[in-house]
Amino acid sequence: MLNGKHVLLGVTGGIAAYKSAELIRLFIKAGCHVKVIMTKHATEFITPLTLQTLSGNPVFLDMFSLIKDHDIAHIALAEEADILVIAPATANVIGKMAGGLADDLLTTVALATKAPILICPAMNTNMYENVMVRENLRKLAVLGRHVMMPGTGELACKSEGWGRLPDLPDILEEAQSILTEKDLAGERILVTAGPTREPFDPVRFITNYSSGKMGYALAVVARRRGAAVTLISGPTSLPVPAGVDFIPVSSALEMRDAVMKRLKDATIVIKSAAVADFRPSTQADAKIKKKGGALTLTLERNPDILAEIGKQKKGRILIGFAMESEDLVENAKAKLLTKNLDLIVANDLKQSGAGFQTDTNIVKILDRQGGIEALPLMEKMEVAGRILDRAKRLLK
Repeated sequence: MLNGKHVLLGVTGGIAAYKSAELIRLFIKAGCHVKVIMTKHATEFITPLTLQTLSGNPVFLDMFSLIKDHDIAHIALAEEADILVIAPATANVIGKMAGGLADDLLTTVALATKAPILICPAMNTNMYENVMVRENLRKLAVLGRHVMMPGTGELACKSEGWGRLPDLPDILEEAQSILTEKDLAGERILVTAGPTREPFDPVRFITNYSSGKMGYALAVVARRRGAAVTLISGPTSLPVPAGVDFIPVSSALEMRDAVMKRLKDATIVIKSAAVADFRPSTQADAKIKKKGGALTLTLERNPDILAEIGKQKKGRILIGFAMESEDLVENAKAKLLTKNLDLIVANDLKQSGAGFQTDTNIVKILDRQGGIEALPLMEKMEVAGRILDRAKRLLK
């Protein structure tokens, strides 16, 4: 979604300016064309040569410099940009922007551009908590600028609190979200993801190999496209996606309770979690010691959350997943019909590049009319977009 976009990065005079080098690398890795404007104070923290080398473009410092022929920098840069990202944004530059001042190249471009502006504050904790700084940020947000919350923790000045530059992957994600069409605005999408754990003593449990990557991709892409997203997830090692209502659960029973509690608000439900079909009938109070002979566990069925939703689907769109090791299409069709789904996403566990733990997937999307859309190997983020495209078509 960022591929081919022109990102204009504004770097201001704070210690976090050194992080702009890595931010440039992230944007370029995402396929962006990056140009950099530095304030005079920013050059005290990191050299223009460093950022020029990483971006592959000249770094702009002078408001009246020519880019080519007769193109004045602040006009040409303002018109070319798809997004202006100011990271770090100091209290000084935030104040000037809130007041409509334009006394250097960066603040002039900020007034001249029609592109969206993403402001990433970074400053001393006391400065960030100052009522004037907070009012300036509030004013910029009201005026339509996109303002990120700073991070919290130990700062370069040795103080502790709010004021760290937001994490760089979060800045990249926010820019991506800003530039994504909000074609799912107004929809409330409930996504389940990850495995469940079914314990049989305090330290052991039954689970599966699900990494949660497909469900998390669906949550991220749905949020980018403007939906209000609730992500109910079993245990994973993935970072919580920004901007979603995140509900962590462990067992199938916990997931069932969390889903049914929030079902009434959802317009689209996507059940991509790998919920355990069975759980141990009993759980020991203490760790089961290793003794001679085999250990026998008696299992009982977990509730079928997908079927339960299907029985009370009403006007919602319901999408399920089927991972199979044989008879993929036949088994997926049966699940689609018996559980009252609108779509089912089927993948073959034995195919290379599909299934658990991978960043890619190979799926077939089946509908109730008998249609089968076979997708080639692609990134799970792209698969998520194709699934949401189908959900959007159903909404119409």
